[in-house]
Amino acid sequence: MSTSLANIRNEPEAVHDNRLEALERIQHRFADDRLLVRRGGQVTEIAPTHYKVGGLSSIARLGDIVEHRGHGRNRRGEIVQIGRDEVLVAPYESSGDVGVGDAVFTRGPIAITPHPSWRGRAIDALGRPIDGGTPLIRNTRQDAAEAIPPAALARQRVETGFMTGVRVIDIFTPLCFGQRMGIFAGSGVGKSTLLAMLAGADAFDTVVVALIGERGREVREFLEDTIGVASMAKTVAVVATSDESAMMRRRAPDTAMRVAEHFRDRGDRVLLVLDSITRFAHALREVAIGAGEPPVARGYPASVFTELPKLLERAGPGMEGTGSITAIISVLIDGDDHNDPVADSVRGILDGHIVLDRSIAEQGRYPPVNPLASISRLAGKAWTPEQRQLVSKLKALISRFEDTRDIRLLGAYQPGADPDLDLAVRQVPVIYEALGQSPVDGPSLDPFSDLARHLKSKDRAHVQAE
Repeated sequence: MSTSLANIRNEPEAVHDNRLEALERIQHRFADDRLLVRRGGQVTEIAPTHYKVGGLSSIARLGDIVEHRGHGRNRRGEIVQIGRDEVLVAPYESSGDVGVGDAVFTRGPIAITPHPSWRGRAIDALGRPIDGGTPLIRNTRQDAAEAIPPAALARQRVETGFMTGVRVIDIFTPLCFGQRMGIFAGSGVGKSTLLAMLAGADAFDTVVVALIGERGREVREFLEDTIGVASMAKTVAVVATSDESAMMRRRAPDTAMRVAEHFRDRGDRVLLVLDSITRFAHALREVAIGAGEPPVARGYPASVFTELPKLLERAGPGMEGTGSITAIISVLIDGDDHNDPVADSVRGILDGHIVLDRSIAEQGRYPPVNPLASISRLAGKAWTPEQRQLVSKLKALISRFEDTRDIRLLGAYQPGADPDLDLAVRQVPVIYEALGQSPVDGPSLDPFSDLARHLKSKDRAHVQAE
């Protein structure tokens, strides 16, 4: 050893430094016993959606990632239940190639390390690129094993409104930075199109889109055509399609939220679009029932209603000195039942809800937003006093028009008998026409002025016709 040290002292300084760096790397390698000896277990029982592993109970923690080494390639899973002798693992991929006796090793909690270069990329629920691009740059800072929302009294206040560019929303249910808004709709009503229009808002620095349980063929169309190349440049897409495992669909919203939290902490105004929270709840139910948890409400175990607020409360305004996460959460109404347990629970957590009505879509009016059933709890911070008064009058007109629809269809309506009804019959169809908007129309920069110009032009045309 002394001879070796003497040789090192006599070497040139550059060579000396390289030798010392090599020795330091070797020392760190042997100091980390995980690289030499890794504790693991063996598969003892296999089910279609889960498998059990013996030998990990003493070192396992809920949520830890495990790596299965079988006859095929290495696959990952997550520990969802811990017993005295066995742990229950829900795999991220199919468990079809798992065999009894296969080795399983723990890898600790999952780590999602977002980086600013992730904008413009599409990733899966584990943070791996799926767009065929270059490998992702990883942040050197490791995130917490379980992210928690900012403390209630440490958060900024929600004060500033912004324009989405969608007239019916900016007029009747305006949004503020840091708000959490739900879009409640049945299948095939136009929910995804409206979400894409909202994702194109120019008010945000970064957009995070989470597609949970979507049809695989629609993902590329949604990102390339509906979102568009220009908006995609500032967008991070997290995708878990319907054919992926329940664990991937369960993990994807958390991954999207962690990406949004990273950009929020950098000071960005972040828009998080999550489509849909219902399919996330379905994945939670599938995993929980597979772990033996009993259902309590229409087939949903109690843990589903614990996980929903834990996820959604992480969105919103950040702490002082950081940015905010404005969340647009789509809620798929099963069977058009707005009292579905998931819809009812989410409605109580969010800061408002936009209801898409199937009957409005059947009339060809898009977006099919029902302005009477929709509400924004923070609209008062976005409206001026004049706008608030105008919206109240518009809602009264629409309500009068809709309440008397059956009477008018039966021919019992007589013009001149009720001046308020006459006004509603004359103007509400024009209002509906002015609120119509499609993605090709582009965003509206001043929706109230657009509505006023449309009403004036129709009144002028009506006067000329008379």
